[in-house]
Amino acid sequence: MSDNRMDLTTKEQNTKNNTNTEEPVRVMNSDKIIPCMSNSTLCKELIPNCITCNFNMSCLYGEELNVTCNVERYAECKGERRFERNMICRYCYQTEPWEYTCDLKADCHSVSIINSIYQTNCTVHPDILCLGRRTFNKNVRCNWTRGYRWSTAMALSITLGGFGADRFYLGHWQEGIGKLFSFGGLGVWTLIDVILISLHYLGPADGSLYI
Repeated sequence: MSDNRMDLTTKEQNTKNNTNTEEPVRVMNSDKIIPCMSNSTLCKELIPNCITCNFNMSCLYGEELNVTCNVERYAECKGERRFERNMICRYCYQTEPWEYTCDLKADCHSVSIINSIYQTNCTVHPDILCLGRRTFNKNVRCNWTRGYRWSTAMALSITLGGFGADRFYLGHWQEGIGKLFSFGGLGVWTLIDVILISLHYLGPADGSLYI
């Protein structure tokens, strides 16, 4: 009986030890898993979300180097699951402007404030390997448009500016009504708006740029 009890105790201890030594299961975002589930894609062509690479954090900035990468367990691909990839030694926030995409804002004023900038989140393209966080903050110049044409605004200001057509076109409704009922400020306001629009000083009311 004592031998049987010892065997049972040993089995229970082994079961507990095996349970404790199991690797924890990582819960991954579905957005990261789905791009990694393609049997037709070569393993070495997977995006960084699907692989883990051994980066050399002491490399010199701008240096080209090869890093060893392993495919994540949840990823499916074709070919060797351990391979080398070429990269440039740099942090993700040091990548070139064409290598990342930023969340653009349409509520900044690009005309009234010269060289207006705002801070937003930028994310490196999936095919770029870099050090650090792939999403980072960056100061971006306010540069957006909603289709207002400078040539149209200029033409309206010269021909129908006395009736406030240029102000109405650019979204300055209150000033447009004022010009309409004052006949362009007896010509003075009309002349001023022609000069302001020609110098790009007067732009769309929403702060966007001309096209």
